[in-house]
Amino acid sequence: MFNLAIPWWELIVRGAIVYAFLLLLLRITGKRQVGQLAPFDLVLLLVLSNAVQNSMNGGDNSLVGGLISATTLVILNFLIGYVAYRSKRIEALVEGRPQLLIHNGILFDDVMKRAQLTHHELDAALRQAGCSAIEEVHSALLENNGVISVVPRSKI
Repeated sequence: MFNLAIPWWELIVRGAIVYAFLLLLLRITGKRQVGQLAPFDLVLLLVLSNAVQNSMNGGDNSLVGGLISATTLVILNFLIGYVAYRSKRIEALVEGRPQLLIHNGILFDDVMKRAQLTHHELDAALRQAGCSAIEEVHSALLENNGVISVVPRSKI
């Protein structure tokens, strides 16, 4: 229970490598994967965590090994958050930037395509903001967390 099968430092290195790999992988797959979890996205994340477990623990199933791995992940998460807070460049790399979907009633299809955002999803966000048509929108942004923010045109 308390005996490690591999050295403690190897658990830290393995955890750091897996953390960096998953952060990169999830960042590449886009904003929707993080902000709007469909049932198949949730299943993917659960299976993904199970898939990388052995690469993190190297076959060590001890209590201490699990605690070291968990501590490593929490510390790395804190450090990445702190560095992203202090540096706008790192923040852009880790979290990305909001993407403009609509400006003054003009829809940017290329941005929709890159974000793999469907018109149904956009229409739902517009309805939620009280807009029934794209022409009624001053701006719509796909935020870093996957949420679509809509600013209606002023009705003057």
